[in-house]
Amino acid sequence: MLKDYEHNAKYYETDQMGCVHHSNYIRWMEEARVDLMDQMGCGYRAMEEAGVCSPVLEVNCRYKSMVRFGDTVRIHAWIKEYNGIRMTIGYEMCDASSGELRTRAESAHCFLTLDGRPVSLKRSYPEWDKLFRNMLEMEAGKGE
Repeated sequence: MLKDYEHNAKYYETDQMGCVHHSNYIRWMEEARVDLMDQMGCGYRAMEEAGVCSPVLEVNCRYKSMVRFGDTVRIHAWIKEYNGIRMTIGYEMCDASSGELRTRAESAHCFLTLDGRPVSLKRSYPEWDKLFRNMLEMEAGKGE
């Protein structure tokens, strides 16, 4: 079972209104995504050492309630869509204490060689393809 990622909101992440600036949620998504991939056994470092990168193609965030300095946010990240060449990761950010939903988001990615050519994990890295497909099925079984 994979663990959710937790982030404690830092003072420097807040804006003049005392809440976390919206741009920081994107950074938190990256932190949670890197953690998810590491837990799955196909972390970014291993992928890059094998000559594969996974750039962000699109990000979408829906802010539901504010996070303030000192709040701890629990981020559930999961593989929402995956076809061997592209994937979408979903994120739910909730207050770790109350469980209140703070943000729903997703990021879309593709897989490329380090020189920018598309790569099919199914064909070139079947062990990673299996990990991604298993994760997708596991989340689908939860009713996501």
